[in-house]
Amino acid sequence: QVHLIESGGGLVQAGGSLRLSCTASGGTFSILSMGWFRQAPGKEREFVATVASSGGRTSYADSVKARFTIFRDNAKNTVYLEIDSLKPEDTAVYYCAALRGLALITEPGRYDYWGQGTQVTVSS
Repeated sequence: QVHLIESGGGLVQAGGSLRLSCTASGGTFSILSMGWFRQAPGKEREFVATVASSGGRTSYADSVKARFTIFRDNAKNTVYLEIDSLKPEDTAVYYCAALRGLALITEPGRYDYWGQGTQVTVSS
């Protein structure tokens, strides 16, 4: 069983930056592909970004591609999401997810493990 714990959320002004972290335990982190998703109030959970187990391949939602960066440190069992130029529409709970495999997956239903989420609120 893999446990994921997110951190780094908070209240920020539009135009600011945040770095979210997700630390895994209970499994072999280096064989997991990792993803970030977000869910705004009244909306479905949506894909944000994913990184392959080696860290060499990434994929982003078109809506965030220019401002979000996903990367991982396998030595620290941690995946990060760097968010620049924050906008009020980025306000959501951000979730980290993991799946066993090499593919870059955007569908949330295919992930095996989820964290509890971290709130990001962007004020205008």
